[in-house]
Amino acid sequence: MNKYIIALSILPFLAACSSSKKAANQPIPATETEVVIPCSGPDFFTDKKYFRANSIGESLDQVVSKKKALSNARADLAGSVKILIESVVDNYVKSSELNNQEQVEERFEGLNREVIKEELVGIKTICEKLTKTSEGKYKTYIAIELSAQKLVAKFNERMMKDELLKIDYDYEKFKETFEKEMDLLK
Repeated sequence: MNKYIIALSILPFLAACSSSKKAANQPIPATETEVVIPCSGPDFFTDKKYFRANSIGESLDQVVSKKKALSNARADLAGSVKILIESVVDNYVKSSELNNQEQVEERFEGLNREVIKEELVGIKTICEKLTKTSEGKYKTYIAIELSAQKLVAKFNERMMKDELLKIDYDYEKFKETFEKEMDLLK
């Protein structure tokens, strides 16, 4: 009897899983049109090797449309990096049980801002498409990326210059914590 009840209670979950797979393969209704956005989609998602971001900029001026797209993509990328680094630092500091935890966290935060600011200069454009709308505006689609390994290396370099952080800093442990967080992005 208990097996029967368990089977019945699991059935709705199995149905939900199979229906969500079917829903992804359903055709688009005839009253709708699929919109394909250049420089976006799974190939442009952040993964364990690269932070990625994409954006669109629109303007009557071609250069301004590119600047808007790049500025928005950089802001998105910086936000993603900041969130991940904060999580890494938080987990690293807690797992290391450093003596002066509060002061170390503040110094990590400052270092985090500096490194992100420096590294955003080295981003790589991985996709760029320029279109002109029927209204005569330019539209730039852009995708950018930042190497996760370069970011860790830069963070390590800056860490070694800070006398207080250098005392308790373990690069291998920090890198391991960073890689665990990046694995969650798959």
